[in-house]
Amino acid sequence: MPKSKVRKKDTYKPVTNVTKKKGVKGAKKVGSGRWVVPTMLALFLIGLAWLVVFYITQGDLPGMRALGNWNILVGFVFIGAGFVTATRWR
Repeated sequence: MPKSKVRKKDTYKPVTNVTKKKGVKGAKKVGSGRWVVPTMLALFLIGLAWLVVFYITQGDLPGMRALGNWNILVGFVFIGAGFVTATRWR
């Protein structure tokens, strides 16, 4: 059986005639800032701690007594803010 011919591949030549457009800056930074993950985790933990303390103390702490059952909403707002912050994480 005859042997097939080996094709020679062209070598890579980078394009050198590309000009930069005026007013275009470098590529945008990929990824999130260093503050996103700690802030997200802090918001989750604050919300969870708020709800746990409210249920354990049955709302008898001086600051929690004034809010009553609105403390549940406060805890979930912190947790929701954590989820909103989580959308910025890349």
